[in-house]
Parts: sequence; C-alpha cells; structure tokens
Amino acid sequence: MRRSTDPTARAGLGASFALLAVVVAVELADGPRANLLGLLAAAPFLAAAFASWRDVCAVGGVAWLIAVLFALPAKAGEPLPLAVNVGGIVVATAIAAMVGSIRQRQSEHFAEVSQLANVAQQAVLRPIGGRMGSLTIAGRYISSNAAADIGGDLYEALDTPFGMRMIIGDVRGKGLDAVRLASTVLGSYRYVAYERPDLAAVVDDLDRAVARAVNDEDFVTAAIVEERGGTITIVNCGHPAPLLLRQGQVIPLEPPTSSPPLGFKPVVCPRTELLEPGDRLLFYTDGLAEARREKQFFPTAERAWGLLGHGTVADGLASLESALVEWVGGVLDDDIALILVEYTGASAAPITVPSWELGAPE
Repeated sequence: MRRSTDPTARAGLGASFALLAVVVAVELADGPRANLLGLLAAAPFLAAAFASWRDVCAVGGVAWLIAVLFALPAKAGEPLPLAVNVGGIVVATAIAAMVGSIRQRQSEHFAEVSQLANVAQQAVLRPIGGRMGSLTIAGRYISSNAAADIGGDLYEALDTPFGMRMIIGDVRGKGLDAVRLASTVLGSYRYVAYERPDLAAVVDDLDRAVARAVNDEDFVTAAIVEERGGTITIVNCGHPAPLLLRQGQVIPLEPPTSSPPLGFKPVVCPRTELLEPGDRLLFYTDGLAEARREKQFFPTAERAWGLLGHGTVADGLASLESALVEWVGGVLDDDIALILVEYTGASAAPITVPSWELGAPE
C-alpha cells in the first residue's frame, strides 16, 4: 500500500483498520459462526471519506481477506449468506473507491482554486512595507476565509512627487465581484496618485471609477492619505477613522464632517495633522471595528497603544492580529486590512521597549 503523506488520510486509514480490528474481535468472541462479516464493508466507506481510492482499495482488500478467512471453516455457517457477505465487501469496496476518487478530485480542484485565488489576491493587493520618505510602513491582510485570502479590502502606499500617498478601503460585499471592484479602485488609484496634484482630484477620479463599475447599491469606503514634510492629510470617505498613537495616548482622527463612500459623490473634507517624531497611525477596515465575541467588540482604542506603540510597525501589526484572533476565538466575520505607519523625524528617539504588549496581564 502506498504510504499516505496527508495527516487526514492517515487518520482515516487508522480509523478504518481500527474498525476492522473491532469487527474481528467481536466475531471471534461470537463463536465459530460468521454472523458479522457484513460489518466489514463499512471499513472501505470510512476510508473513502478521508483517503485516496488506492488506500480505499487496500482497506477493502484487507476486509475481503478477513471475510474469506472467517468464511472458510466448515462451521462458519450457510455457504450462500457467507458468499453474499464476501461478495458484498467487494461491491462496497468498488463503490467506496469511486467515492474516494471523486472526493480526491474535488479536493485537488479546491486546492487549485484556492491557490489561484491567493495568486489573484497577491496580484491585486501588492505587499506594502518598508520606508517611504519620513514614514515607516507595514501592511497586513487578515482573511476571514480559511480557504483563500481573497476579499474586497484594499490598500496601497506610493511614493509620489506630491509626497507619500496611501489608500485603504473596503468594498461592499465579498467574493469575486468585490475583488474585481477592489482591483478597479487600486488600478485607478495607482494612476491618479501620480498625476493629480491634490487629493480632491484623486477622490473625484476614484469616485467616477467606482460609479462606472458598480450598480446603485455598491460602494467603497476609503481613506485617502498624503504625507508631506511632516504634515499628514486624510480624506475620509465613509471609512473608520484612523487612530493616532502619540506618547501613550490614542486619538481617533475623526473627519471634520461625515462624507459618503466612493460611488456616492463624497464631499472632500480633509483633516490635517502636524506629526511629531515617533507618532504612529493605525488605518483599518471595518472588519476590525466589528470583530466581537459574545456581543462584545474588540477594544481597539483601549489596547492600541499596548499592542502597537512599541517595537517595529510590523511587530505591532503582528501583535494586534494575535490579540484579535484570540479575542474572537479564531473566527472572523469579515476580512480586515491594516496599515500602521510611523513618522520618523530626525530627532525621533530610538525605540528600546520590547515589541510585545505592555501592561498585559501576566
């Protein structure tokens, strides 16, 4: 028998052979008559749920051999019922092998689709990180779908002639339609961010791109950001307000006035902040704001400094993800995109505090 390398398949084979052992033990305890041979047919079906068709045939072969050994003695019982039971094991093995083959092909197809989805996601959502101008940036995508990292959250950071420009957004909906719209927004942004001298023009172009690509009920929440000379400007289009982490404080950077998402003609109302050396800003999508356990939302603002205020920006996002996954018990209802940036001026003091969360209960 070919050795299976899949742990699930190995567990299925182990359960199948354990079932055969139980049937053999019961049959031996039952006396010389072979009354329970039909139960051996369950073993290949059990294997079919986990292992390949070859493994199913191996289990069926062992089950058939056991049945023959029990049926051979003269006192085993009537020949016809015994022959039916032995033949039934052969038939059951054949059916189980077909089931196993179909399940294996479906599993391989699913794995291929998942891999393609991951490649598509990486093509649409390029990794961001490193240093851009006066900022150190880290990005992280947390998928709610264990099968594939694919969804409608988006982000991008670009070093343009107008300063560092960045977008983070969330497409209404999920699946391939959301990915298509995210791709449209990112493609438009990667062009206009280099061409438009002000964020109002960038927002107008993105709004038209979204309006052309969706129906009346679809939209994209987004925060469009520009940093130039230590001043950061944020245009919020229906998106969660970013958090400013400064000297132990966490300050939500709410927009001056609320504005609808892209696709609904947002009004550009920028918020401008003068950054101080060591300032950090967390940008996120609403999957973080809505993450909860037992109707209790994750306390992002309360824990932001302890999780994100120390270590590198990449360490901070890793700590936030770990705390979030622990909070929700490993089950997220929505994808989450995260960006953490740090302003590194010439007088910024080096960070010497460990990267794990300060003040966490021991």
